[in-house]
Amino acid sequence: MNRTEIFEKLTDIFRDVFDDEGITLTEATTAADIEDWDSLTHITLLSAVEEEFEVKFGMKAVQNLKNVGELADLIAASL
Repeated sequence: MNRTEIFEKLTDIFRDVFDDEGITLTEATTAADIEDWDSLTHITLLSAVEEEFEVKFGMKAVQNLKNVGELADLIAASL
């Protein structure tokens, strides 16, 4: 799976979790860029990502993520 495909799936996941079809992700997208992205929604989001990509992230790996680009890197490394 290439990076474009990962971002397409991530965009669908974000739109579903945040119930907002207008979300457009970039490498630099952070929680500050998306309304309602709080700690609880973050857990829901990561769970949805793990399920969709059939991966499992360790707590240490996800606690240091700074943006969606780093999340995409983590997914790619886990596939």
